[in-house]
Amino acid sequence: MENELAIEVRHFVTIRRELGYTQSEFAEILGIPNTTADIERGRTKLSGKVVMELLGRFKINPLWLFGKSDQKQLAPSHANVIPKVVTVDGSDKENMVLVNAKAAAGYPQNIQDASWYRQLPAFDLPLPEFRNATYRGFQVEGDSMLPNLRPGEWVLAKAVESLEDIRPNKIYVVVLEDAVLVKKLEKSPISPNISLISLNQNYPPYSVEAGKIQELWQVSSKITFGVDASTETGLLRQLQESMDDLKRQLRRS
Repeated sequence: MENELAIEVRHFVTIRRELGYTQSEFAEILGIPNTTADIERGRTKLSGKVVMELLGRFKINPLWLFGKSDQKQLAPSHANVIPKVVTVDGSDKENMVLVNAKAAAGYPQNIQDASWYRQLPAFDLPLPEFRNATYRGFQVEGDSMLPNLRPGEWVLAKAVESLEDIRPNKIYVVVLEDAVLVKKLEKSPISPNISLISLNQNYPPYSVEAGKIQELWQVSSKITFGVDASTETGLLRQLQESMDDLKRQLRRS
């Protein structure tokens, strides 16, 4: 009987099932009274308002909905996730800024203020692997990425140019409008939102709008600093001592 339904009805049912909503939940999201049952049985036609809601909320291509295109989703607007500021040394060579947990609290609000970055330690990384990309160091806060990353540890992360470059088996530093988080990411094949996933199972995944992501950094390696890393001099010395280990990690990644 389902094959006898109009193609837009069959596609509508497919969308709801792929998104994982019940008929009542989907009705509430789309502004339909009660449930979507009458639409899915072919008793009520899809209104223009529902088609527009599907487009606006889930980027569903109206032409696909009515069987006139093979492209289910329209491409979302590309969020600009590239670094807003890069720092250079006295020779105009790009260097790496280290963002500790305290600085991360003000990072989203000062993300485009070049003068703000001057308070942070910035180092040249003398390895060829670092010459063709922008890297930044971030301190991990909280226990959401246990057991891989412990609170207070540091990660070295490479700037990501586009959300299209997200890979499911990688860990990222995500700079939102009000927070800096370390998470795994997952793109839905149908929703424009991005799922932020913790390794610690005590923290459930949650979704954010792609446009809310200000910067995205892919974690390349972990940097282990000892007790002597409380000063910029100590950080620099330990960072230099970690170069060989970082090089091995990068070659494996």
